[in-house]
Amino acid sequence: MLIEKPCVVALTWRLSDAQSQAIDELADPVEFFFGGDDLLPKVEEALAGQRVGFETHLHLEPEHAFGEYSSALVCFEDRALFPAEVAPGMQFEGLPEGSVTPAMPPDALYTVTEVFPQHVVLDGNHPLAGMALRLHLTVREVREATAAEIETGSVGSSVLDVLDVLPTAHGIH
Repeated sequence: MLIEKPCVVALTWRLSDAQSQAIDELADPVEFFFGGDDLLPKVEEALAGQRVGFETHLHLEPEHAFGEYSSALVCFEDRALFPAEVAPGMQFEGLPEGSVTPAMPPDALYTVTEVFPQHVVLDGNHPLAGMALRLHLTVREVREATAAEIETGSVGSSVLDVLDVLPTAHGIH
């Protein structure tokens, strides 16, 4: 079966930075909806018209991956707004109730980068923002999308979801 909109592709990959330092390896295939929001546009572009067994190496500049790093997405919030066990690497969806930082995206995933007695430093950038990436991916399976997948435009796994937790585990901030 050819990869064309809409379908579901199961992929494995090795992700590294521009200096070939490993960031993530997806050894077991994960399904992604092709033709929705599950995959980065450059990845979809490379996969279009391909079949099971296709392999490619992609070089993704920040603007084609997770965007440029923005210092405007870093803020300081009062330590009292967080649980006692708050620690670097923890992530929160949105800012805590009572936050005072204006103009921060309310739906961003914020990573705690530092904890001080009086405040906590939060970073709303994706952990891979500002990084050029190398991605070696292999198509393991291609299947027709179900009606439910077509309606939602997703299989519930996106590159962003798969990578949201893994980079912080590798010490990338």
